Amino acid sequence: MSLTADSPVHSSSSDDLAAFLDAELDTTSDVSADLEIFEENEEIADHSKEDIVDETNYDLDLKRVKRRKVDLSDGVSSPQSSSSEVEATKGLTSGQQSCPHPGVYAGMCMKCGQKMDDEAGVAFGYIHKNLRLANEEIARLRDKDFKNLIRRRKLYLILDLDHTLLNSTRLPDIIGDEGYLHDRDALPDNLKSSLFRLDHMLMMTKLRPFVHAFLKEASSLFEMYIYTMGERPYALEMAKLLDPGDVYFNSRVIAQGDCTQKFQKGLDVVMGQESAVLILDDTERVWAKHQDNLILMERYHFFASSCKHFGFNCKSLSEQRTDESETEGALSTVLKVLQRVHTLFFDQERKDNLEDRDVRQVLKTVRREVLQGCKIVFSRVFPTNFPAEQHHLWKMAEQLGATCVTELDQSVTHVVAMDAGTDKSHWAVKQKKFLVLPSWLEASNYMWRKQPEEKFPVPHKS
Repeated sequence: MSLTADSPVHSSSSDDLAAFLDAELDTTSDVSADLEIFEENEEIADHSKEDIVDETNYDLDLKRVKRRKVDLSDGVSSPQSSSSEVEATKGLTSGQQSCPHPGVYAGMCMKCGQKMDDEAGVAFGYIHKNLRLANEEIARLRDKDFKNLIRRRKLYLILDLDHTLLNSTRLPDIIGDEGYLHDRDALPDNLKSSLFRLDHMLMMTKLRPFVHAFLKEASSLFEMYIYTMGERPYALEMAKLLDPGDVYFNSRVIAQGDCTQKFQKGLDVVMGQESAVLILDDTERVWAKHQDNLILMERYHFFASSCKHFGFNCKSLSEQRTDESETEGALSTVLKVLQRVHTLFFDQERKDNLEDRDVRQVLKTVRREVLQGCKIVFSRVFPTNFPAEQHHLWKMAEQLGATCVTELDQSVTHVVAMDAGTDKSHWAVKQKKFLVLPSWLEASNYMWRKQPEEKFPVPHKS
């Protein structure tokens, strides 16, 4: 069995890595007589079923792969030895150079077989539990994958799970007005195909409306990853619900244990160039280092426990026996944004090289189209003596393409206020300008298009 031929991972970087492992594990047995060749068909010890193929979806034929046992007592140097000592010990000829150690597999360099520090490089546990790659090798693989992906006119898309693609809750929390969810025969027809009871996990999961159509359409434009702060068993279970045919994600499922920084998600464990990555997530703070790649999603709260967790004192969608709109909901909306970004990135009218383009700049361009032509004044929205330009609403409006000012003039199109009784609010009504709540800005930001102003009227405060 060939690692390359049988790997279910279709991305070029994964294929390249599989071929590299396949070739290196076959050929390094000839490097030195001091390195003992492992017997054919020896299995890696102490692996549970989920530690091997089922957990990672990376088809390493463990019965075929040759492992080498490094006997330090026979003169094989430790990683702390000098390069000359390592070369001498391995029997390298004078024309050979010391190994660059591109990666570590099961505690050994996958190129030369030298025993390595288990903490060397970056762990890619979602590809295989025992795999770590050096920074130079990661850069090489990313560069090659990026070039191959660009030739296929695709970019990378990182997808969060909870509140972005789906909503989950514990079975004991489904009570009261949600009780009908326990009886499948009582479910409305629109819920039967998207609601899943997972008894073995004591959980129920609701897929967000339009999610399957979204994944199908997005897969033609992007190579997609799942990236969740959930544990790996949960992530894999959700991936099965979203992608039962295993055609969208393959092994590209990144869970909490794969993160290199606690409570933070990072692109350091993604085999994609940052300049070609877009991220969909409902939580901004976990992407502290990658804000420019992020498209913030409106949270999907189907279950009552989800609303309660985020402090909403209202009936959930499940309690109302309704759901988010397929055609006007968040996934349908963001798909149009993704399609627009993709079109602009691959615009053939541009004269620059495709490989020099940056999807983050394209995303900024698309965002600025949302409120282009709007000129906004804020009225008593910011705390007293707070620098207006530093407020997140001011920054949001500018990112959406609006011009923000502090003084009124006839070119002002919108007054954003909390109270219709302020002087600026009176001016807006008298001059027939739009008077809207701050939520108009937030809704436009989430929906990536200017929202109808009449839906956000400003009340008079007593």
